[in-house]
Amino acid sequence: MKAAVYHGNHTIRLDEVPEPTIKHPTDAIVDIEYAGVCGSDLWTYRDQGAAAPNRIGHEFVGTVREVGSEVRSVRPGDWVIVPFRYSDGTCGYCRKGLETSCVNGGFWGRETADAGQGEAACVPFADGTLVKALPDGSRPDERLIPSLLTLSDVFTTGYHAAVSAHVSKGDVVTVVGDGAVGLCAIMAAKMLGASCVINAGSSHADRNALAQSFGADQIITSRGDEAVDDVMKLTGGEGSDVVLECVGSAQSFDTALRMCTAGGTVGYVGLPHGVAIDAGLLFRGNITIAGGMSPAHHYIAATMPAVLSGEINPGMVYTKQYPLGDIALAYDDMDHRRTIKPLIRVR
Repeated sequence: MKAAVYHGNHTIRLDEVPEPTIKHPTDAIVDIEYAGVCGSDLWTYRDQGAAAPNRIGHEFVGTVREVGSEVRSVRPGDWVIVPFRYSDGTCGYCRKGLETSCVNGGFWGRETADAGQGEAACVPFADGTLVKALPDGSRPDERLIPSLLTLSDVFTTGYHAAVSAHVSKGDVVTVVGDGAVGLCAIMAAKMLGASCVINAGSSHADRNALAQSFGADQIITSRGDEAVDDVMKLTGGEGSDVVLECVGSAQSFDTALRMCTAGGTVGYVGLPHGVAIDAGLLFRGNITIAGGMSPAHHYIAATMPAVLSGEINPGMVYTKQYPLGDIALAYDDMDHRRTIKPLIRVR
């Protein structure tokens, strides 16, 4: 079968790889229909992640082909969402809703796991990992599939930022970042009752327009000190009640902390690179910081009804669709900001 494989700095190829097989009675094989390219995939693409060669991709949905003898929650023919980490569903962390810390879990494409940008994958711990979009396992309306795919990672990550920061009714929320996660964090903040959402850090007109469609009330195109000043002006000098950091760079993290009001909270989900936190700034402002890697599986139940009802449409974050055969072009376009997030149609 065909699957995307990372071959070193800025090189993705569609290679022939072995067909997945059931290795353990708790496994399932999923025929992948759609996949996404994530911002964290770009770190690998830029030679700052997994070693080459390595299968890649961790956002995918599809249909169950085969299940192991101990799988009970899904059966062949069920249409499922596959969260970006697999988890056993039974350990103490999973029972607390922190599946990303599962003692038996792992990340797609690492160690011995398959990955999501290919024709099929073997899913370990199917009962603890796979989520049916509809109770009977039937395939949802085609128009909903891009938004359901976002629940595997990108939307639930933006949602994690907002939930971790306790966004509540009436809050002024600033989102730092103009990528797919930042856009989803805007939508999540509005879902949770924010009265005003400010999006900071983008000078790209297409991204600003999409931010507004996701619910941003104010757009700030500046960065760094100037962005902090702009937020202070918009908030009467007090700063934002909540800041959602969705980039992970040293500058964006520092900016987020300085935009936050005294007693406020910074929710962070940007994968940190070179970040050093000024604990004195937190201390002086009584600022709380919370977040980390999103337990996507935990949030799917809370967010899927809003997708199925049409209340939210996070699938808009996919700004261009590609066949699997054009996976290298999808990476190149995302790397050069010609698309915000690629949607890969596998079959």
